Amino acid sequence: MTEIRTPRLLLRRWHDDDLAPMADIDADPRVMRWIDDGSVHDPEHTAKAIERWEEEWDEEGFGLFAVELLASGELAGCTGLSVPEFLPQALPAVAISWRFGPQFWGQGYASEAAHATLEFALQDRGLDRVISISQVGDDASENIVRKLGMEWESETAHPVYGRPLRVHAIDLTEFQA
Repeated sequence: MTEIRTPRLLLRRWHDDDLAPMADIDADPRVMRWIDDGSVHDPEHTAKAIERWEEEWDEEGFGLFAVELLASGELAGCTGLSVPEFLPQALPAVAISWRFGPQFWGQGYASEAAHATLEFALQDRGLDRVISISQVGDDASENIVRKLGMEWESETAHPVYGRPLRVHAIDLTEFQA
């Protein structure tokens, strides 16, 4: 089983008891404001998403990790790698993403988890490039993107929701692990 430990976090595959805390995160309008069309997700949608993430692990050898706080065992959110099939012009690509509950914002957890995910992409999966796709206006994600050393690549619109998107990229051969 793939696990990554950072000083404060455990990035791991999903457990059955992760559904309720992840569903709470997905039900928060502050979290979902910058995801897809900005609407909250119900627990059934979250369960299907976790199932898709686990399938991607099996098919691609990477996916979204559940992110657990080492100190408390709480599920803080998720981060990881996925193929952004919703954005055909970005393909072929692997994208990094993250989603954390608001009580975990502003503490550096997302940056810590994302940095560990880029190390995983380079060292364990041999990827040479990773992109990030964020909605224009999502300043918190833009801040993480800068911390990761990712560079602006393009702007486009979400093909389904029409919301403006920014694509950033990093050449992992230049990534400072």
